Amino acid sequence: MDPLLLARLQFATTTSIHFLFVVVTLGLVTLLVGLQTAGFVTGKPMYERLTRFWGQLYVINYVLGIATGIVMEFQFGLNWSGLSRYVGNVFGAPLAIETLVAFFLESTFLGMWIFGWHRLRRGVHLALLWGVALTAYASAFWIMVANAWLQHPVGYEVRDGVAHLTDFGALLTNPTLGFAFGHVVSAGLVTGGMLMAAVSAGHLLRRTPDYALFRKSLRIGLITAALAVTTLQGFGFAQFGPVGKLQPTKFGGGADRDALVAEWTARFGPGDYTPPALSSVGLGFMILIGFTLGCAWFLLPLLWRDWIIRLKFPLWLVLLAVPLPFVAVILGWIAREVGRQPWVAYGLLPTGQAVSPVSPGLMLTSLIGFTLLLGTLAVTNWVLLVRHAARGAHDPALGRPPAPDADHHPHPVFA
Repeated sequence: MDPLLLARLQFATTTSIHFLFVVVTLGLVTLLVGLQTAGFVTGKPMYERLTRFWGQLYVINYVLGIATGIVMEFQFGLNWSGLSRYVGNVFGAPLAIETLVAFFLESTFLGMWIFGWHRLRRGVHLALLWGVALTAYASAFWIMVANAWLQHPVGYEVRDGVAHLTDFGALLTNPTLGFAFGHVVSAGLVTGGMLMAAVSAGHLLRRTPDYALFRKSLRIGLITAALAVTTLQGFGFAQFGPVGKLQPTKFGGGADRDALVAEWTARFGPGDYTPPALSSVGLGFMILIGFTLGCAWFLLPLLWRDWIIRLKFPLWLVLLAVPLPFVAVILGWIAREVGRQPWVAYGLLPTGQAVSPVSPGLMLTSLIGFTLLLGTLAVTNWVLLVRHAARGAHDPALGRPPAPDADHHPHPVFA
């Protein structure tokens, strides 16, 4: 058993599972902001009910997603000590900022939002949700800053065999950052939109009493997914342009790749500097799914008429399509990360030099333990999501008014 292969399998497994939580978080929090803002502006009870229903699903996903993130962070010190030692001074800076944003600001705003129902004025309560959304996007941004540096190291110098940060601004202007961040945000919106549309379609197929409520969320979800899939495709294909030339060995070829491989051979010795075929295979399937999800545009006019919704066939299409964005984001992650091999930091630190000197048996035990733990969290998340989604929007626990008594008269959240 190769400890390097086991370490890579462990990181691939745990980050893939965690990424599924991330895209749901980014998508749903954006939709929640829209729903509660609409309720604030219009005062319609429908938007409060939708905010409570989808907010409950968001909170479940967020709590378990935070747990997977904490587990995943341990791997940098346990399995990749070479990465921490060599580039930790640079790579660690955006990760530290992300930790402060996600575990302090975002969690604080979310906790106040959860327990602020019927206790805070509606403007303050809405502002807290906006804070949750903005810090969620900030968290994703700083993670992508760190990842972009691994894809294209900038703003550093090597002293005494260790990389040191010399230009923090270069991290923020990294040419591999902008399109990749836009791509991830768009993927989150597509995933959140399709999830909202699919849950709504399931309730409409069951002839739920809340027909008008889920018809509204069905349309909101589909419109969001259709708009976001257009930007998703744009940001995705944009990364094949000038940005793609920064990694000639990834999907390109020709003289640039040959010259770079010759330089690496002189610096690091002979080796296979060609990425595994898995990265290209994943990319191809991701693009295919992206074009398939683009068909959401054709569903919009169909689902705008009640009599067509009652035909059920379009609803089944939406329901069956819900796994597609999740598969696509995993394939996209594989294409981006596996395509960088054999480097942890492209052209700077080979993967073999980044792994910790851990025995194969211990690494295998770690792989099994982390996979079981994150797999359990993922299964628990989806069981809870399905269970609470199936209950409908009659009276979700989130935002439920406290029982009135002689000494307490709750204020309505949208009053």
